[in-house]
Amino acid sequence: MEDPILLTQMAALLVVIGGFAGVLAGLLGVGGGIVLVPAFFYAFTALGFAGPQLMQICLATSLATIIVTSIRSVQSHQRKGAVDWPILRGWALGIAIGAVLGMLAATQLRSVVLQGIFGVLGVLVGLYLAFGRPEWRLGDAMPTGPLRAVQSSVIGFLSVLMGIGGGSFAVPLMSLYGVAIHRAVATASGFGLLIAVPSVAGFLLLEVEAPPPLTIGAVNLPAFGIVIATTLLTAPLGARLAHAMDPKPLKRVFAVFIIAMALNMLRKALGF
Repeated sequence: MEDPILLTQMAALLVVIGGFAGVLAGLLGVGGGIVLVPAFFYAFTALGFAGPQLMQICLATSLATIIVTSIRSVQSHQRKGAVDWPILRGWALGIAIGAVLGMLAATQLRSVVLQGIFGVLGVLVGLYLAFGRPEWRLGDAMPTGPLRAVQSSVIGFLSVLMGIGGGSFAVPLMSLYGVAIHRAVATASGFGLLIAVPSVAGFLLLEVEAPPPLTIGAVNLPAFGIVIATTLLTAPLGARLAHAMDPKPLKRVFAVFIIAMALNMLRKALGF
């Protein structure tokens, strides 16, 4: 029988985490995973769970929430005709393969190594959010052939190692090839499903040592359920705020926030 006090504390923390992630997703158009993974890590650590596979639990649970949010996001964007289906179909196989490879790598890595990977990649994402320019270009059209195969697989691989839906990598990449930002965001929402489904299927089969209560494989069910419910409730609030204020300075503030979280994760990984 699980401790009811512990479950209550965990539920309260998860409500706050999910609500915050939902507001940010609606306000800034960023995926919740970049917030959820460190938030899960700090919440579970604060509750006394610090097993050797804690980061795997955080990654897997974040990716599980992305299955639901990605479906809703694609449906919403499709109603506006913003999803670029040729790009989504062309990149699907490489992204899915990269996601599976990322899951296999994550199951073999120590939690501290995954913390370090999240820290380094999080800093890079934050720097792009702060200093990226819409006029930067790598080409005039999305790549095909071997280059597409490599880039799509890298997106899937790195996204799983960070527990995110791929938008933090895919949206900048598509923008660098001249895809309009609203179309890039809409199409990247479909990438999340391609990343999350195969990786979560693998994580559900993982045997985890000393997990938090009600965890199947590496997916924590209370975190999944509560975060989905609160995110769906608060994301519309974030969207309304986005229409009421200028998101550009907020995006820079969020970039600083992401960099600070990533650096703190990196500090913990290095033992300082």
